[in-house]
Amino acid sequence: MTSAPFASRIGARLALASLDRSLARLSSAPFEQITLERMRWFWLDSLFANISVAFFTTYLPLFALTYGATNAQVGQLTAVSSLLAALALFPGARAIPLFGRRKLIVLLFGGGLARLAFLPLVFLPWLVQAPAQAILAIIALNGLISFANNFCAPAWTALAADIVPDHVRGRFFAHRGQAINLVTLTVVPFAGWLIRTTNDLAGQPFLGYQLAFGLAFVIGAVATWCYARIDEPVAVGQAVAAPSPAELRAALRRSPIFIGFLAATLIFQLGFQISLPFFNVYLAGPLGASTTMVGIVNAAMPFAALISQRWLGQLIDRRGNAWVLAMCVLPIPLFPLMWMLVTQPWQVILINLPAGVFWTGFNLAVFNLLLELAPAEARADATAFYQFMVVGAAVLGPLLGGALADHYGYPAAFGVSAAGRLLGGLAFLWWVVRPQRGWHAHRRAS
Repeated sequence: MTSAPFASRIGARLALASLDRSLARLSSAPFEQITLERMRWFWLDSLFANISVAFFTTYLPLFALTYGATNAQVGQLTAVSSLLAALALFPGARAIPLFGRRKLIVLLFGGGLARLAFLPLVFLPWLVQAPAQAILAIIALNGLISFANNFCAPAWTALAADIVPDHVRGRFFAHRGQAINLVTLTVVPFAGWLIRTTNDLAGQPFLGYQLAFGLAFVIGAVATWCYARIDEPVAVGQAVAAPSPAELRAALRRSPIFIGFLAATLIFQLGFQISLPFFNVYLAGPLGASTTMVGIVNAAMPFAALISQRWLGQLIDRRGNAWVLAMCVLPIPLFPLMWMLVTQPWQVILINLPAGVFWTGFNLAVFNLLLELAPAEARADATAFYQFMVVGAAVLGPLLGGALADHYGYPAAFGVSAAGRLLGGLAFLWWVVRPQRGWHAHRRAS
């Protein structure tokens, strides 16, 4: 009777030892044991958290559509979520000195409240019968999840910078992203198949979604347990107390490239968010894709990312974040234009494969630039400013995209999105890449 648990413990220890060896190979010099353990639990938390999200994010708009949600309500689903995220960021940054521990904030809000909010979604079809009320509940619960996750985002980012040594960040986040994309590649289509099969077998339109959201909760709880195992390091280069408004303004004035980074992020993300909520809606609606096909199409991007992630991480460590950003940001506006030519769901796979490569390079470079450019003495507040740009765009973008889709059709939303992405890409080149290259050239000359 004890052999199975014993074998499970041995298997877990072997898996952890294998992961430790893989992480140790990221650096030519050996890590301290405590650093390696922190990176291990941080890596595992990210893995399980993204598996949890894979059962939830792609299919929540489809869950709302099952209740009869309109395009405007799908836009509101994203906009309300983003608005509450924006309201959470600066209180979250200011809460760090109050709580004293960044890890505690992440566990209480992202690891606790956000994941507990999955449970009302599981029971929603049994508790609420009126479709209009159910759609409002879905919007409200998604907003609560977003608020909790973004309240802890400044603490999470500041702690990530202290967990992962800067000389291996490119390789570490590529290594982490490769594992995430591998499981996402499997989980997203599996979740779509599970939802459709469960609904068909039970003859109920909601049961498959309930099962998927229940799995999101259980796997998310595993992620929370992994994050709780991290031994929190002392903050590097950051004051224990939050900086005063005057100190924050002074820190930002000393970081003009970071200010440009924030402005470019706002423009680019606004263009991105105009179309983001409507791709899967367009797939399931006008293109007639099943939930299984939606899962397969969405798996194409993590598949491409899986193939390219390690190479892109090495490229960042060799050529720099700004160089990779420049190479990846300009092709991205082409992808919503390609959606305008699609006539069959499978054709989207041909768009998502190259998109997966360029988005992976863009996301790696932008995240590393955030850690690099944010002033260390005000990193949590600077992170909150960055997240505010992202979620501010995510409030306005879906509302604009929903209005365009309702009045002029989905292609109009895709076309405006492409124009916004192009303008944001040019802003990144002018305000971030150009001065970054000049700064590095000056440093080499010195």
